[in-house]
Amino acid sequence: MCGRFVLDSPVDIIVKEFDVERPSFNIKKNFNVSPSQTVLLLIFDGKRRLIPCRWGYIPSWSKDESIGNRMINARAETITEKPSFKNAFKKRRCLIIADGFYEWQHRENNKSPFFIRLKSNRPFGLAGLYNVWTSPDGKLLCTCTIITTGSNRILREVHGRMPAIISKKKYDVWLDPAINDSSELLPLLQPYPADEIEFFEVSKRVNSPKNDSPENIQPLHP
Repeated sequence: MCGRFVLDSPVDIIVKEFDVERPSFNIKKNFNVSPSQTVLLLIFDGKRRLIPCRWGYIPSWSKDESIGNRMINARAETITEKPSFKNAFKKRRCLIIADGFYEWQHRENNKSPFFIRLKSNRPFGLAGLYNVWTSPDGKLLCTCTIITTGSNRILREVHGRMPAIISKKKYDVWLDPAINDSSELLPLLQPYPADEIEFFEVSKRVNSPKNDSPENIQPLHP
């Protein structure tokens, strides 16, 4: 499961890293992105675009937006089978922009948070799906979910699963709605190479979504 992540890169870095035009809206740094909050998506609808979207997927058939609180993640292993996700997997794939994410390691009677990022310290794209949901009163709302996969060999000591990170050279394939062959798409949802990531324990202050500070990503044991 991926339940929290971080977005703190300046907009100039994001624009350059993802080869996209500067958006017309402000991108707010967040060191404790939590479900139901607004996140930053990269989509392709004729060209690459950055859009704001709420984290917590609401299927088109749902009449209740609270279902999104239970659909923050989608498992790569079942994504082509689940009625809620299989159509979006074919047509509405996205990248959710992040600089790192948190996972919690179980230790006896408590859980300890760890921060995971690329060794390059560059922003990256989490594999995601999105949907523009129409509420019963006609309101349009962009919602999304993060796809998870099994952890790589070094992250297994912290947690058994991790968000699927799309390789930069595969962005075009992942984002293109004209590509819908699962045999081409599913191999992109593999655990990210262990030698390209690093992680360290951080303060339990991240347990509360109210704590949004650069202190969240400082090593607990420097």
